[in-house]
Amino acid sequence: MKTSIQQSAVNTITKEAAAIAGLIPFIDNAFEEAVKTIQQCGGRVVISGIGKSAIVAQKIVATLNSTGTAALFMHAGDAIHGDLGMIQPNDVVLILSKSGESEEIKVLVPLIKNAGNILIAVSGNEASFLVKHANIFLNTTVSEEACPNNLAPTSSTTAQMVMGDALAVCLMQLNGFDSEDFAKFHPGGNLGKRLYLRVDDIYRLNEKPVINENKAFKDVIVGISKGRLGAIAVLNEKDKITGIITDGDIRRLLEKTDDIKNLKAADISVAEPKKITHTTLAVEALDKMNAHGINQLIVVDDNDAFLGFIHLHDLIREGII
Repeated sequence: MKTSIQQSAVNTITKEAAAIAGLIPFIDNAFEEAVKTIQQCGGRVVISGIGKSAIVAQKIVATLNSTGTAALFMHAGDAIHGDLGMIQPNDVVLILSKSGESEEIKVLVPLIKNAGNILIAVSGNEASFLVKHANIFLNTTVSEEACPNNLAPTSSTTAQMVMGDALAVCLMQLNGFDSEDFAKFHPGGNLGKRLYLRVDDIYRLNEKPVINENKAFKDVIVGISKGRLGAIAVLNEKDKITGIITDGDIRRLLEKTDDIKNLKAADISVAEPKKITHTTLAVEALDKMNAHGINQLIVVDDNDAFLGFIHLHDLIREGII
């Protein structure tokens, strides 16, 4: 049985989930017009609000900027004290307000309209001053706040944020913003690395253990130890890769026989080793290792020539995992 604290949390989530679902009927022609207007404006989206709506506005600005739509935040209070100058002729202005009746917004709206900028209202009050003077109205009405007193902005700010996400995603698709574009905007951190880091950026830091297939067993051991990657690539006289020997292969060999004196690399090499081209994304190297249950891949160029190794530990070090 849930405690009163747990039940309160469940009630909050339930009410906010209902508020989000309640937005679906509001995704209409006005929403489509807002998306197209932003996409075609030739300027930026200036997003404004006051109180909690201002905080949501900042989040929407961040989401738009990171997904290819230029946006900036303008606090409604600061706008009427000088910041209005950040709005350029081709910019679209989007104002968030649950009531649409805040004093600062009543002062700001006529100034935006007089300047000739398109105004998009995101509000839960379709009879408000803001909505009546807006060019486009995005409805974020909620039946109730998650707050037990139905006062603190909770469901309403969640609805605003989700409406902002819907705008951002639609603009992404309309602009053809793909994973490569996303990587350009997110070069830092583990997320960025998964999107842009390639095998070529990693394998060069490793040793390049390689051995001719006619070399003795002792040379194989020395090569694996020196390479410190748990494996060595086996090449023929034409420098073509013919196989791989891992430290696991050595252990399994020694479990089966003591007669190793005359063994050569070719005798213990595993044919058709798993390889990856140096231009491949590092995250794809991880997927290939996981798929085959191995810790390293031989790195090759476009002509299948040996370049080196990439190891699971390299991907861990780079934060790909």
